[in-house]
Amino acid sequence: HFAHRQMETLTMDREVMYLRDSLIPKYSALIYNGFWFSPEREALQALVTETQRDVTGVVRLKLYKGNIIVAGRKSPKSLYDPQIATMEATGTSTYDQSDATGFIRLNALRLKVRAALKSSRTNESASRTSD
Repeated sequence: HFAHRQMETLTMDREVMYLRDSLIPKYSALIYNGFWFSPEREALQALVTETQRDVTGVVRLKLYKGNIIVAGRKSPKSLYDPQIATMEATGTSTYDQSDATGFIRLNALRLKVRAALKSSRTNESASRTSD
C-alpha cells in the first residue's frame, strides 16, 4: 500500500487524487451496506479504475527499525518534468515567476472579502453597543 501510494504521487494529478480520496468513504459504505452490484458503486469503481490507468513504475524502499523510507521512484508515466518543476528564471523555464503574483492575489481575494465583512460586522456591533 505504501509503495503504491508513492507511485501515485508520481503519476497522478493532485486534484484527481483528492477527488478519488474524497469518494473512498462513500465507496466503502456502499460495499459495507451490501451494494456491490449497485450502479453508484460501479460508477465509483469506473472512476477509481481510470485514476489507476497510468500508475505504473518501480518504487525502491528501505526498511529500518520499523520505518519505511523511499529510496527511489521511477515511472514511464511520471508527471514530474524537471523543465516545468524548476523555479529558476531562465529562458527555457516553463514557469513564469510573474504568474505567482496574479495567483496569490486571486487566492487572497476571498480572504480580503471575508476580512472586510468581519470588520464591517465588528463596526456595526460596536456602534450598536455605544448607542
